[in-house]
Amino acid sequence: MQDIALDQALISHQTFRHAARKFLVRHFGVLTAAIVLGFSASPRIAQAAQSNATIPSRGSWVVTGNLHTARDIHTATLLPNGLVLVAGGLDTRSVETATAELYDPATGKWAATGSLNEGRFYYPATLLPSGKVLVEGGDGLSGERASAELYDPTTGTWTLTGSLNLARQLHSATLLRDGRVLVAGGFDSNGLITGSVELYDPATGIWTFGNNLKTPRFTHTATLLRDGKVLVAGGFGGSGTLASSELYDPKTGTWTDTGSLNTPRVTYTATMLRDGKVLAVGGINSDDTISSTELYNPRSGTWTTTGSLKNARYAHTATLLANGMVLVAGGLGLDGQTSSAELYNPARGRWTAAAHLNTERSQHTATLLPNGVVLVAGGLENYYTPLRSAELYESDLTLTSAVSRKTHGGAGAFDVLLPLTGEPWSVEAQR
Repeated sequence: MQDIALDQALISHQTFRHAARKFLVRHFGVLTAAIVLGFSASPRIAQAAQSNATIPSRGSWVVTGNLHTARDIHTATLLPNGLVLVAGGLDTRSVETATAELYDPATGKWAATGSLNEGRFYYPATLLPSGKVLVEGGDGLSGERASAELYDPTTGTWTLTGSLNLARQLHSATLLRDGRVLVAGGFDSNGLITGSVELYDPATGIWTFGNNLKTPRFTHTATLLRDGKVLVAGGFGGSGTLASSELYDPKTGTWTDTGSLNTPRVTYTATMLRDGKVLAVGGINSDDTISSTELYNPRSGTWTTTGSLKNARYAHTATLLANGMVLVAGGLGLDGQTSSAELYNPARGRWTAAAHLNTERSQHTATLLPNGVVLVAGGLENYYTPLRSAELYESDLTLTSAVSRKTHGGAGAFDVLLPLTGEPWSVEAQR
């Protein structure tokens, strides 16, 4: 029974343990469920070496205003007006929250905004060309959600739109170039891993089924490529942690197999680089927490290994910076939760240590602001305690730009394309 472990990343919170238990008991028996869900890490808190002080040439982290509501596995979305919308997640009671709030980079403060109609967690958020934000699905204490909602920045309110045909959580959502949203996979309300696909049309507010994934999966990544196709990779499937990848072609509505990851992984990040390649970082599988990273080349359809992380991790964030480097921060590692951060240099294929976060955290969000600073918000500390704190990372080459960027939570993909143009964000593109 290969790769049966449901991966530490998917049991890092009590509420998801319930969904995981339903799946494991149904398919693999009570004993397997007890073994997998009985896992507990043995955190060894890093000592003085994990200094929060600024490291020369590696950027710095500065504490900013606290969230009004402590939360983890929420979403964060950069709005066209430069504010950051944080919504949903789990609060300190381990209950889904419907609250939402806005971060103003000019003041460093958070302000309450309209609440979701339904609290939810393990869901993605997508910035639409209209400037509205779409959320759908997710989980709640009553089970998987089918409802979908739109946030209007001009009114600060959420309104219900058409519901998914299949309630699901831990799925991916990707904005296509024609303005539709592609939802793929997930864990459904029947306790099954699903391969079903749905497309949302903002013009009608209706979801329609598309062709199924070749391999049902959840907690995978989905990345919009330069040619308009969507790369789905990894995640958890019926056979365990997956290495398989597939491509969705919006022109034909079909999925085709492409090269497999060299290492099966789940709860990892996928970031499209300025050259169009996709960088997969970290994650976890039944063997271990992963330090390896790899690059997908759309031209050859293959994954090749690149430099390894200095610290293996999962449930982290990855952000493409204005200088073309990728910042990875926080997560869970071999010694438990970490405050460490690292920078990937695509030109050299190497990772170097960056300044440490002020607070160890996992299942947080990271959002690239218009001025090139990265906002990290919320997440978990001590495995079960949601955070209110937020902090800002400024690299030594921080630039000012007017780019709008979408950032998902722990469940979705980390797209680095402009929602209106589909062009990769680069320093040159801002000139």
